[in-house]
Amino acid sequence: MSDVDVFESLRPLLFSIAYRMLGSVMDAEDIVQEAFLQWQHRGDVEIASPRAFLSTIVTRQSINHLNSARVRRETYPGPWLPEPVLNEVEPDSSDRLLLHESLSMAFLMLLEQVTPVERAVFLLHDVFVYDFSEIARIVGRSEANCRQIARRARQHIQARRPRFDADQEKQQRLTKQFIAACTTGDVNQLVAALAEDVTFWGDGGGKAAFSAPRPIVGAHNVAAFILGVLRKVPGTLRASPATVNGQPGFIFGTEFAAGGVLALDIVEEHIAGIRFVANPDKLRSILPTGARDRAAGASPEGHPE
Repeated sequence: MSDVDVFESLRPLLFSIAYRMLGSVMDAEDIVQEAFLQWQHRGDVEIASPRAFLSTIVTRQSINHLNSARVRRETYPGPWLPEPVLNEVEPDSSDRLLLHESLSMAFLMLLEQVTPVERAVFLLHDVFVYDFSEIARIVGRSEANCRQIARRARQHIQARRPRFDADQEKQQRLTKQFIAACTTGDVNQLVAALAEDVTFWGDGGGKAAFSAPRPIVGAHNVAAFILGVLRKVPGTLRASPATVNGQPGFIFGTEFAAGGVLALDIVEEHIAGIRFVANPDKLRSILPTGARDRAAGASPEGHPE
């Protein structure tokens, strides 16, 4: 197998690690590309384990990137959401459920609450099933220290781990009800689809509609905000169903304005969370250039008083 073939066989794993570390498709792709360049230009050095060698590059660069990005995220205008992915080639894993859950926006937002090293150790061990001796070499810590880091991160994450309803019929019914209510402007139908304590996060990056300076909580508040913004969007609402970060969702827009990408958290017969990414900088891999330009030109909307 050639060096290129070896790298390509590991690319899904490397991207999966980098994306879950960073929550950014573009940054993850840049880091994976850097790993490829280092792999190609390693000279005559014999690599016993390409997986360990490349995972080390990707993980360390992701940690460095997170440390430098922390200040920018603290000053981000409004809620920060991960850059959405519609189709990810998932690597092999002994825990497919956790691998799938860890792709969700809810899980990625939870990972933001632990340190970059805790994030790396938890992901490598619990999600990608690396053993602690491998992880110790990757992050430059002792094996005992990595076990402590993993336990600390796991306790934090398990206490807040998102739970989703896996019933496909319920998901389809609620997503259809949601889009029908948005399309017709039926506030009662929309409220009925939402959990009483539903939360809406709108990430416009200060550049697009559906921005909100803080999360909006409560079925009536969320319904009023969504329908209020949609009434101001010119044209006929278009919603294409999509699987967004492994969850049911939509790509929204009209013939005149691009909206963005929405993901739904469905729990116990209701929509418990709505995450809407409208920041055009985060839609590069999803919307065509013209649509991103229209999204960037949309008027930002604030939180209703």
